[in-house]
Amino acid sequence: MVLGFSAPKSGDESSLRTMQYQQFAKSGLLRILLQALGAVLTAWACFKITGPLLIGVWSVLLVAAIAFGLRNTKKLGEIEFRSVERSDVRRQLSTMIVTSFVWCMPIIAISIMGSASDLALVWGIVACLMVAAALFQPFAPLSTIVFASLTGLVGTGCAVYLQRFDIALLFLTFASIVTVGALKHGRTFMVAHLARVGVAEQEEVVSMLLREFEENQADWLWQIDVSRRIRSVSPRFAYALGRLPEQVEGQPFLQQIAGESWESGEFSPTLRDLAERIKSRENFSNLIVLVVINGEERWWELSGTPIHDDYGAYAGFRGVGSDVTEQRKSNEKIAYLARYDTLTGLPNRLMLNEALRDALKFSEKWRTRCAFLMLDLDRFKAVNDSLGHMVGDQMLAEVSERLKDLMDENAICGRLGGDEFAIVIRDASDRQVVDKLARSMISRLSQPYDIDNHTLYVGASVGSAIGPRDGKTVEELMRNADLALYRAKDDGGGAHFQYEPTLHKHAEERRQLEASLRHAIAKEELVLNYQPVVDANNEQLVSFEALVRWNSRDHGFVSPGKFIPLAEDTRLIVPIGTWVLEEACREAVKWPPHVRVAVNVSAEQLIEPDFTTTVVRALSASGLQAHRLEIEVTESIFLRDADIASTALQQVMDLGCTVALDDFGTGYSSLGYLRKLSFSTIKVDRTFVQGAAQKSAESIAIIRAVVAMADSLGMSTTAEGVEDAEEAEMVRTMGCTKIQGYYFGRPMAADDVQDIFRQPRRPRERISA
Repeated sequence: MVLGFSAPKSGDESSLRTMQYQQFAKSGLLRILLQALGAVLTAWACFKITGPLLIGVWSVLLVAAIAFGLRNTKKLGEIEFRSVERSDVRRQLSTMIVTSFVWCMPIIAISIMGSASDLALVWGIVACLMVAAALFQPFAPLSTIVFASLTGLVGTGCAVYLQRFDIALLFLTFASIVTVGALKHGRTFMVAHLARVGVAEQEEVVSMLLREFEENQADWLWQIDVSRRIRSVSPRFAYALGRLPEQVEGQPFLQQIAGESWESGEFSPTLRDLAERIKSRENFSNLIVLVVINGEERWWELSGTPIHDDYGAYAGFRGVGSDVTEQRKSNEKIAYLARYDTLTGLPNRLMLNEALRDALKFSEKWRTRCAFLMLDLDRFKAVNDSLGHMVGDQMLAEVSERLKDLMDENAICGRLGGDEFAIVIRDASDRQVVDKLARSMISRLSQPYDIDNHTLYVGASVGSAIGPRDGKTVEELMRNADLALYRAKDDGGGAHFQYEPTLHKHAEERRQLEASLRHAIAKEELVLNYQPVVDANNEQLVSFEALVRWNSRDHGFVSPGKFIPLAEDTRLIVPIGTWVLEEACREAVKWPPHVRVAVNVSAEQLIEPDFTTTVVRALSASGLQAHRLEIEVTESIFLRDADIASTALQQVMDLGCTVALDDFGTGYSSLGYLRKLSFSTIKVDRTFVQGAAQKSAESIAIIRAVVAMADSLGMSTTAEGVEDAEEAEMVRTMGCTKIQGYYFGRPMAADDVQDIFRQPRRPRERISA
């Protein structure tokens, strides 16, 4: 590679070879001057011995060799604009060989025509040319080696011819030394050249990276001296400081970023940390520092390393920095969103868990008690469904503000989700604290809300658990508080209930009951009972209401009041309701044509997209005529999805079925329901019948109002819960068209219904099984 015999392939070798040939072309004038000087000295030394003729001939040959070399050198000068080829290598080698042979001629001539001393003089001149070539042409060692080798060998041969072996050995040794020296000098030169090229490339890369770095919109370079004054200010750094480069150069670094704290010396912890690191002269990376630029607080991310001069002395700091204010704000916002509820601004479940965990640790350490309260809004779903989620969200925001007003340093309130909130009381050693706060929240949240020109009312139910008595972990306390809340709502809401161990037992019982209910249909544990409905005027049987009963193998007879709400909560009411509908239709088809069957339908069933298909399938499979099927619904169906429920019921009526509105007046009564759908029957709840029997003026007025309204709308009325003849006569005189109750018959099995139809019955005779 150093000698350059072959054409290079690529990479460093190609660069090196190009340099060699370019330098060889540029040194052409120096070679001519050296050879001209050598020629003059050689002609002077040989003039008396060889005569002018030979000197002239040799001079012509030398000029020709030089001219040949200049022509080849001219072609080598073009290498800067092209790659090195094999012809360039051969051309350089031929030039060196021709020139060397021309210089061998005077050595040969002197050895023939002169003495050994004359030979030594001429060869000495040639030896000077060798040394000059080795010294001034380190980039082309091949040229020196060829010249030294040929002239050295010829001189050695001539000395041997003159039988001066000592001179021959001297010539050979000197030529060998020059050859080896030229090779080593050339190698050293090449290594140094490659090193310079590498450094230049690194400097170019670093320069390019620095330019790109400086052009970046966020990052910049900074440098300070031993006095902590800014040096070599980059434009981006000056821009970050909000000043011009010339205004910043030489200014104290910390003063530029400390703001007003520079005068007081009360630096921020991050700025003090930066000063300490610079003072201790230690590297630092990605250090977040709070700075003040033109009175505005900013966050910088700085990295720095100490710099030293050529003698190893400390010379300051150099590093990179970037403004991460927006990034930090984004991170803070993300952290806030991870711990706070976006709608109410209250702590979310994650933060409540942390607060409860800390409260438990505090209680364990100081032998105190903490508390966890869960709060759920009563009747909030009605607001959401009737007025929309936007109004519901505004109400939740108002609820959160009311809760914040009730909190103190000992309590933290948060939102778990939906309309469910929670409160952590750090020190609940005084048991009255929990109950007092619970009652205050219920009272405050039960006050009216004025939202979008609506005056709204909701209530609140609270369940609480005391730690570590009711649970030593966050999970246990939250679970037990939830059980207490469930009990409070189960009792009608608007109350506070504390956790009791029996609640866990009830929850486990509920879980087992749910597991059994899921397999009740498959195990044929469900049965239907039928309660008769009679005409109020002649007491003739007009229909039966199908009532589902559950006789579980594991739990025995389970009250409908117990398993029906469970089925609705778990949506098991959908498959159970489908079974009830199909079974009732199969049984009703066996009855006389004038007797109808009424089936209760839950809101969960109505919102199913295939509810109408379920009705059609039940009628088709049983063969029951549509007008003999009556669907009974309660007002609660309109609080879930009123439009879907209305559409489903209208489709059922289009089939020919009738629809009855059950328990009218006990829920969220509204004449709007009666305007939306053409109900066939309105059923008066048994509570009003019993109230009227006890001479309650309010109950009597409600029954009469319902009857009058139904008559005007062309609907019939059914009085429920009639238990004796006096009540039957009372509702008859008040205008009810149908009667249902124990007085005319209790719910009975399907076989008992068939027995009724087999036995003729006279008017006003009670139905019994």
